[in-house]
Order: sequence, then structure tokens, then C-alpha cells
Amino acid sequence: MVTIKSKKEIELMREVCKVVALTYQELEEKIKPGMSTWELDQMAERKMRSLGAIPAEKGYDIGIRGVPPFPASICVSINDEVIHGIPSKNRILKDGDVVSIDTVALKNGYNGDAARTFIVGNASKDAKELIEVTKQAFFEGIQYAKAGNRIGDVCHAIGEYVHSQGYAVIREFQGHGIGKQMHEDPGIPNYGKAGRGIRLEPGMTLAIEPMVIAGKPNILELEDGWTIVTEDGSLAAHYENTILITEKEPEILTIL
Repeated sequence: MVTIKSKKEIELMREVCKVVALTYQELEEKIKPGMSTWELDQMAERKMRSLGAIPAEKGYDIGIRGVPPFPASICVSINDEVIHGIPSKNRILKDGDVVSIDTVALKNGYNGDAARTFIVGNASKDAKELIEVTKQAFFEGIQYAKAGNRIGDVCHAIGEYVHSQGYAVIREFQGHGIGKQMHEDPGIPNYGKAGRGIRLEPGMTLAIEPMVIAGKPNILELEDGWTIVTEDGSLAAHYENTILITEKEPEILTIL
């Protein structure tokens, strides 16, 4: 069931989403070659806790037998890793790495969710273009995230833009509603038909997240049960924000 947030709930969503935005501000300032992904994880957790929030991803259990709860505070995925990469002291960032970070904070009972893709050090032209297309795909989608439109309008706009630029979206994972739960209805694929799905209403909070691959859209899951990689080894990028549907334009809650 899709939840419509009250004015009080919207203020709580704004507050937790600001925590996420401030966490990314610090990560962007400090990410550099030679750091471990574990260091990024620790930095993000300290920031969230300093702002009165906790990392919602830490200990998150998807309920599949044999898959342990997520062991870290953020997801850090490098190069051909699309999503859900597990931070490690042994994973050291190198110059030119494409690093996607997915962060969910929980404060006062509400979740805020966003993802960003960074380039460590010097970037290749191809990596820069992939990241820019992924980010722009989000903004192409939210042009349609208005009261009265349907969720399929957003999905269609994202997919059509990505494909027009010569890239692919993954179909096995999607955006989602968000609030008291990290994942709520509706599901928000990064492809679809316009005019389909639920009608958007003021008070809905949605996590819209293009996940874009430079090569073929096929993916694999690693043995850890979490990390998703591109089958052909091509680069991937991820961009996400939590937004609020209003009477007018959508409000992006995870941008300062």
C-alpha cells in the first residue's frame, strides 16, 4: 500500500534526508585514491550518528535463507559493481575508479535514501559520460513526478533517455516508495510504459534511482549474496534521491 505522508511526517522526512545529503557532502570532499572502502563506511556512519541518525542498511536483512544481514553502514560498489558492494579494509580505491555509494539513514522512525557515483582521482572520458547520463536520467524522470501523472510516466522517461544515449538500465532492481520502511510501495522500475501504474498524489515520498550500465544489461550476483556486477565487466553507475510529490513540482529531499 502506498502511504501518503502528513505534514508532520514530511518534516521528519526532510530532516532525515538532510542527514543523507550532509553525509554525501563529507564523502565527496574526502574520497581519494589510497582509501579503503571500509574507511568510507566508517566516515559515513560517524557522520550519520553525529546528526542523530543511524545507518539503516547496517544489519538489513532481506529474509533469504543463506544471505546474511548486510554487514556495513553503506553500500560501496566499484567499477563493474552495480549495487550493494560490501565495504572492506582490503578494498583500496585506485586512481580512476568509478565508485557508487548508496546510503540510507534512519532518524525518528523515518528513512532517507540516496545514491551517488564518484570518480576517484583522474577520470576517463567514458566514465564521466556514464556518470552524467545516469544523473541526468534521474532528472529526466522527475519531470513527470507530478500529482496526476502515473508512475509509469517517470519510469518510461528514465528508460527512454538512457537508451537514447546508448546505455542500458538493469531490470532486476528498481526504485521504491520510502518512509517508515526503507522499501515501500510503489516499485519504480527504470523502464516501462507511460500512462501505466498508480497515479501520483501529493504527500508520496519516492526513492527514484537509475542504475545504468555502459555495456549489456545482464548482471550477476556474487557469492556474498549482495554484490551485483555487470556480466560483461562493463562500468556501471547509480544515482538516487528521495523526492516528495507536491501540488506542483517535486521536491528533492536529499539535496542540500
